[in-house]
Amino acid sequence: MFITPAFAQTAGGQASGAGILVQMAPLVLIFVVFYFLLIRPQQKKMKEHKAKIDAVKKGDQVITGGGLVGKVARVDEIYADIELAPGLKVKAVKSTLTEVIDPTAAKPAND
Repeated sequence: MFITPAFAQTAGGQASGAGILVQMAPLVLIFVVFYFLLIRPQQKKMKEHKAKIDAVKKGDQVITGGGLVGKVARVDEIYADIELAPGLKVKAVKSTLTEVIDPTAAKPAND
């Protein structure tokens, strides 16, 4: 008595090309925003970091991924020997170096 039958609407026709474009526009806009605000700056930063690590040479002061600070004693394609203290050298994979410290910008320790 109180329930009326519900009928599904019939399709008014085929979806037009403009309708699909309007539906896809927000997704494209979101991708463009993500690219310019997140992906592109991160790629640029990674490229600069790789160039800095590839340019490491003997005598540079570096910081490893584990937080060890030392002077580079020897460098080859894959590894770098880092002197942490006089007579104490460790071998580190070059790609795990996180920072190359500029000796002119480094502040002296307060002993």
